[in-house]
Amino acid sequence: MIRINLLPHREEKRRARRQQFHALLGLVILLSGLMVFLVYSVIAGYISNQDAKNDFLKKEIAVLDKEIDQIKRLKEQSDALMERKRIIESLQRDRAEAVRLLSDLAKQMPEGVYLRSLKQEGQKIHLGGFAQSGARVSTLMRNIEASSWLEKPQLLEIKAVVVDKRRLNEFSMIASLKRTVVEQGGPKK
Repeated sequence: MIRINLLPHREEKRRARRQQFHALLGLVILLSGLMVFLVYSVIAGYISNQDAKNDFLKKEIAVLDKEIDQIKRLKEQSDALMERKRIIESLQRDRAEAVRLLSDLAKQMPEGVYLRSLKQEGQKIHLGGFAQSGARVSTLMRNIEASSWLEKPQLLEIKAVVVDKRRLNEFSMIASLKRTVVEQGGPKK
C-alpha cells in the first residue's frame, strides 16, 4: 500500500483559505474605507455648499441692511423736507396777514378811538388804546364782530383816565383772527 501524506495538501488549503480570508478582509476594509471616504466627501460637499449659500445670504443681508439704513435716512430727510414745506406754506399763507390785519383794523376803527398797543400771540390779537367814550368802544367791538378777518372780541378792561387834561376811557380787549381753511393734500393737477 502506498502511503500518501495529505497533511501538506490540507495545510496548503488552510493557507490558501487564510490568504483568501485576509484578501477578502483587506478588500472589505478597503471598500469600507472607500465608502466612509465617499460619504464623508458627499457630506463635506453638502456642508461647503450650504456654507457658500449662508455666506451669500449674509452678504445679501448686509446689502439689504445698508439699503434699509439708506431708506430710513431718506425717510427722515423726506419728513424733514415735508415739515419745511409745511412751514413755508404756513409762512406764505400768513405773509400778508399783518397787512390785512392793519388794513381791516383801520377800516373798523370808529372815530374817536385810538390804539396805543397791538400785539399778536398766535391767533389772538391784544388791543389796547383810548376812546372818547365807552359807546365808541362798543362800536369797535361790533365792527370787529362784523369784520371778515377778526372775530370774538372780548373786552378785558375799560377805565376812565385823564390824558393831556382830557377825560378818556382806556380799554384793553382781545380778538381772534379768522383763518381761511387751506385744503389738505397739496395742489391739484
